[in-house]
Amino acid sequence: MSAETLSTAQLIDAANAWLEQDPDAVTHTELEALIADANNGDVRAIAGLHHRFDSRLAFGTAGLRGELGAGPNRMNRVLVTQAAAGLAAYLLTHEPSPSIVIGYDGRTNSEVFARDTAMIMAGAGVRATLLPRLLPTPVLAFAVRHLDVSAGVMVTASHNPAKDNGYKVYLGGDNHGSQIVAPADTDIAHAIDVVAKGSITELPRSTDFVTTDDGVVDEYIARTAAVAGSAKEIVYTYTAMHGVGWDTSKAVFAEAGFSTPVLIEEQAHPDAAFPTVAFPNPEEPGAMDLSYAKAREVGADLAIAHDPDADRLAVAVAGRDGQWRRLSGNEVGILLGWRAAERSHGEGVLAASIVSSPALRTIAAEYGMAYQDTLTGFKWISRIDGLAFGYEEALGYLVDPDKVRDKDGISASVDFLSLAAELKAQGKNVLDRLDEFTARFGAFASRQVSMRFDKVSQISDMMMHVRTHAPTAVGGLSVTSFDDFQNGVDGFAPSDILRMEFEGGARVIVRPSGTEPKLKFYVDASSTAGGVADRHAAAEAVATQLETGMRQLLT
Repeated sequence: MSAETLSTAQLIDAANAWLEQDPDAVTHTELEALIADANNGDVRAIAGLHHRFDSRLAFGTAGLRGELGAGPNRMNRVLVTQAAAGLAAYLLTHEPSPSIVIGYDGRTNSEVFARDTAMIMAGAGVRATLLPRLLPTPVLAFAVRHLDVSAGVMVTASHNPAKDNGYKVYLGGDNHGSQIVAPADTDIAHAIDVVAKGSITELPRSTDFVTTDDGVVDEYIARTAAVAGSAKEIVYTYTAMHGVGWDTSKAVFAEAGFSTPVLIEEQAHPDAAFPTVAFPNPEEPGAMDLSYAKAREVGADLAIAHDPDADRLAVAVAGRDGQWRRLSGNEVGILLGWRAAERSHGEGVLAASIVSSPALRTIAAEYGMAYQDTLTGFKWISRIDGLAFGYEEALGYLVDPDKVRDKDGISASVDFLSLAAELKAQGKNVLDRLDEFTARFGAFASRQVSMRFDKVSQISDMMMHVRTHAPTAVGGLSVTSFDDFQNGVDGFAPSDILRMEFEGGARVIVRPSGTEPKLKFYVDASSTAGGVADRHAAAEAVATQLETGMRQLLT
């Protein structure tokens, strides 16, 4: 990150230096045009160069993720090559003969970035293995453990907009195939900064890397299919959301004994433009409309969707009014968590991110299991010792932690399909199961609200405003405690999170998104008073009250 804004002369010099090492014809042409226009005094071109060169896309615990384009503040071949060389240097300082496996999805330049990484790794002396074709993120996460390598890289921007790509890093060994956390992220970032001081044209490259066969994919399929229960009779639709989930999921479903789903053909195959959705994220309004229509047409029991790299799962069902709706991440999480508790017989740990529903803690207490909250991000959940099940409300679930240490939308699909099939065999459905949950554990109402901003600075300004003007009440409810996680709370490392607890046990958590220019807040309320309908009404009323109050507070 530059300490100050570059002058126009410095800006053009930096752009020309970048241009000299850029091997990509598209970004090379883009940058040439910007430089030419900037030299002619074009204000927009100069502003465009400032946006690309005044700062650098930061490498952190999410790796890299950002918009495709030329310059250090974009995802491109120069930046990825620098990241690969920095990661290689980091690995070589930690063991004498490191190894890495690399995967990629169907986004623009994903395969190019993966192959660049493989050549840089091989050139640096790191034993590199490239997965055989575009595949889901969970396959790469599995491969890190299965191949017992030092690290893994997945080139994906998950559910981000079409213009983005990303670079996700996993570590093997004592990290057991989880995503990077501190201090590894900082150490890798420092190594990348050292590389970035020179030109990537000077870096050694080699084609002496291995492209693996389908053995690792076949093993992932077999291990994931083994999650299935005995009941298999279920009618369901499936969408890959224009991503890479279909081929692997199809094989897993068949191996598990489920019938072939009714496919949403328009979204079945990889398409980096994501033409049928505004955002390729099943959480976004409208993203599952094609699924709802097809499910109504075929009389499906449920509709399932993966995000483009298939590490997240969305489930939709027909309501009792006949209208289809997506279950919230918390609804799916508590159903799968309850299922995990039943089969764990009191052994192991249930875990969820702090912004997920408190319901999982209640399940753990009922079954005599340990429970642990984590900071947001599956990199924390996956590191819990003795983990039996973990989830985050943003549609991420881990039902088989012995196989993979990251969220896995495919294995979660198998587990949920098994649950739905078992319920169907009993003459019940998913909504009946949710009512059973409410009768036993109480009603838990949750809201997740995202507020999108044009500038990241606006988000930090808003967080600072709430910190320095801590409310005493929100939506008419008194705040009983206000926790600023930047100061360290509950043993967590300092984080940009605020938590407010209210009379009656409700809570609100506020945090910036780690991957998009959004400020998010999460509302949770619960009730055990009265029957199922009464409990739902009471919890929802408090949640609505707090959501309304938070919207007013943050605008």
